[in-house]
Amino acid sequence: MFELYDWSPVILSLRTAVIALIIVTCLGVPLARIMARGDFAGKDLLESCITLPLVLPPSVIGYGLLILIGKNGILGKLLDQVGITIIFTWWAVVMAATVVSFPLMYQSAKAAFKSVDVSFEKAARTLGASELRIFFTISLPLAWPGLLAGLVLAFARALGEFGATLMVAGNIPGQTQTIPVAIFFAVDAGDNTTARTLVAIVTVFSFLVIFWVNRWSRRQVDRG
Repeated sequence: MFELYDWSPVILSLRTAVIALIIVTCLGVPLARIMARGDFAGKDLLESCITLPLVLPPSVIGYGLLILIGKNGILGKLLDQVGITIIFTWWAVVMAATVVSFPLMYQSAKAAFKSVDVSFEKAARTLGASELRIFFTISLPLAWPGLLAGLVLAFARALGEFGATLMVAGNIPGQTQTIPVAIFFAVDAGDNTTARTLVAIVTVFSFLVIFWVNRWSRRQVDRG
């Protein structure tokens, strides 16, 4: 029977996915705007590094995070000196979700900003508008449909992250056990009832989100 306490993977997955989404949005959208309009030395190299998690196996990403935040890692040693531990905590889940979802938000945001007619931004500059005002009053509103697509993709990727999460956060019920991890270990233990329930929950939730976005996008096109 699927008891109440078994909802912890769902709650944890949603919480970490939302936090990861906020992080990738705050970092990815401004970076995408800069990369879409700017041209500087090393741009291709930087963009390759940003999008690398898209093609790397999750286990490689997880190992990289272990090197960074593990007990003997570069950042892990510094944090350990002040009594902070990230490895095998739910913050490690957030980090894994953030790393794997960031490229999706970045790519969608960059494409959205590139689709914005630069003449509107140039006209605003001639009228004395600051770059910050141009970003929030022109670039961001015009790029919003593409940004929304990036938000959905990034959220879905963060919600479904498994490989890197398992390496840096493990499988601690109530603390680091997300939906994908819970499904894997439920199947491994022969608990098909729990596995089917979690699969149904994440499938229905993902379907409803995509359905809403598709309807919203169609309404925007019809209004245009």
